[in-house]
Amino acid sequence: MPLLPPQITKAIEEFSKLPGIGPKSAERLTFHLLRSSKASPEGLGKALSQLKTELKYCHNCAMVTLQEECSICTDANRDHAMILVVESPLDVVAFERTSYRGVYHVLHGVLSPIDGMGPEQLKLAELIRRCQSKGVSEVILAMNPDVEGEATASYIADKLSGVVPVITRLAHGLPMGADIEFADQVTLKEALAGRRSLP
Repeated sequence: MPLLPPQITKAIEEFSKLPGIGPKSAERLTFHLLRSSKASPEGLGKALSQLKTELKYCHNCAMVTLQEECSICTDANRDHAMILVVESPLDVVAFERTSYRGVYHVLHGVLSPIDGMGPEQLKLAELIRRCQSKGVSEVILAMNPDVEGEATASYIADKLSGVVPVITRLAHGLPMGADIEFADQVTLKEALAGRRSLP
């Protein structure tokens, strides 16, 4: 007979599927929800369910939103001819803390064959279509400065060559292996200012 009831085991298994949560952390989270009067499993369950049922991806940039178009894409004061391409919605949040006034395109990942992430799994076709039809003057590639990010940037630069007049990459003021979402404002501003053209 198992020591723990199957409900606890299942909760631990589900928490363990989250990035950065190992078995011990999953156990702590499960037992915290079980014993705490402040932590509401119902509230957590509802919030997680709403993530899947109520949120959408903006049909222009693929940012998470409640509407068909996000607030950035509908803002007439933004420079819609400049697209900053990022890996995740958290990168958009980070760049919104800077003075960047263009728009975004969220890939929802990077090319990583070992993780089963090819061009078809990313929002690359949407980016290419967007660049072909919207009079885009510059695409800024803002993938993380790691092997997968560099491969993704090179792939996009190749696909958009001849489609967009200027394709730039963030300056390497960001350390290799760092995630954009954890970079401070000054580092991100300098990386934007020092972006370079790709061949």
